[in-house]
Amino acid sequence: MNIKSRLTLLFTLLVGSIMALFCLAIYFFYDQYREKQFYSFLNERGQTIAQLVEASQGISKADIEKIEKENKTILLDEEITIYDGSDSVIFISGKENFKLSKPMLTDARAGREIHTKHQKKEVIIIRHILQDHRKPWVVAVIANDYLGMNQLNRLREILLIGWLLSMILVGVAGWQFSNDAIKPVADIIDQVNNISAGNLHEKVRVGREKDELALLAETFNQMLTRLEIAFVAQKNFVSHASHELRTPLALIMSEAELSLMKERSPTDYQDALKGIWSEAKEMNELVSRLLELARTEENAFRVTFSKIRIDEVLWQAKTSVQQKNAGYQVHIHYDKIPEDEEQLKRFGDESLLRTAFLNLMDNACKYSPDKTCNVFLEIKNRLIVINFRDMGIGIAQEELPYIFDTFYRSQSTISKAGYGIGLALTKRIINMQGASIEVESALGSGTTFILKFPPF
Repeated sequence: MNIKSRLTLLFTLLVGSIMALFCLAIYFFYDQYREKQFYSFLNERGQTIAQLVEASQGISKADIEKIEKENKTILLDEEITIYDGSDSVIFISGKENFKLSKPMLTDARAGREIHTKHQKKEVIIIRHILQDHRKPWVVAVIANDYLGMNQLNRLREILLIGWLLSMILVGVAGWQFSNDAIKPVADIIDQVNNISAGNLHEKVRVGREKDELALLAETFNQMLTRLEIAFVAQKNFVSHASHELRTPLALIMSEAELSLMKERSPTDYQDALKGIWSEAKEMNELVSRLLELARTEENAFRVTFSKIRIDEVLWQAKTSVQQKNAGYQVHIHYDKIPEDEEQLKRFGDESLLRTAFLNLMDNACKYSPDKTCNVFLEIKNRLIVINFRDMGIGIAQEELPYIFDTFYRSQSTISKAGYGIGLALTKRIINMQGASIEVESALGSGTTFILKFPPF
């Protein structure tokens, strides 16, 4: 059973049950009202007959029927029995003698109005106070409420037929209700079926307010955004790798091809192999950078975050830079750090953060005439602020917005060795740590990269 049919059935059963309870309540309360009214009528009837018997001793049933016929108050299947003060029957209007037990007679004389049934007939037992103040009589009246029962039966038929007809209307309304409830789901299914790897930018739209279906569509859109980012990252990685690896591979193939074209001396072969080794080394470094870039794009390292000391990671990066490049000098200034070591700790990935620091130090040394990078570490308003400053060639103001783009290289650095990956990789790593990176630079006056790490 599909959701539409299930909703229709549940809606119909729910409303039908409520209406059935309402109809039963009407039937029950009307039956109570009918019974109360009929007993009230029998009470008046019994008192009237008792008064006639008291006023006219020796009155017969025929005389009573004659009087009632004139007044049009006769009842069908009526039986009236009157007991005097000594519990003797003094009047019987029925075909059979309806005898009362001693306890019933005692209760009736005490003023209790007794309601009961006898052979599906209504019975009321009451007392009649005599005018001469003798011991009260007891009057038992038995009769069938034909009119009331006919009305009750008619009401039952009306309620039943009305309930059945209303169930049909409720079923139709439930079907329309389920159509309206399911329509956004059908729209979402149609839209999702039209989304593929080529158009992940498409979003699911629901023409409603912020209900559960709109939240479902929003959640699905967020998933599509994540998928789109993953696809773009994969596509960019393949594109970047193929683009950047093409040049060193072409150089390696050309060097090897030239070496094989004719017989050469051992020295020439050594020179060729050195060229191939140099290009392979650069290609290996490029592949490493591309893999690091892919790692940050996947954002897969948050789960490895742990509490680390920023100053220790800086020192590790400095040591690594100076070991790889003997002529580079990195000076870390700790004079503005607090005595409380806890203020220097943050949650992050130590390996990735070291890579980011290393990139900034390496760039500063590479583009500075004196091959020197000055790093200033301080605490400002609970923020860890790190400045990487060089006195190099600087960056033009119009190029600053693009320096963090992958493979972008400014005009002042295009003549230097590099791939345009370092700053893009650094920015992604810093953002992954929950920190921010800014740059201040001008041509000829050096560059300063400013990192800010917020508190836990």
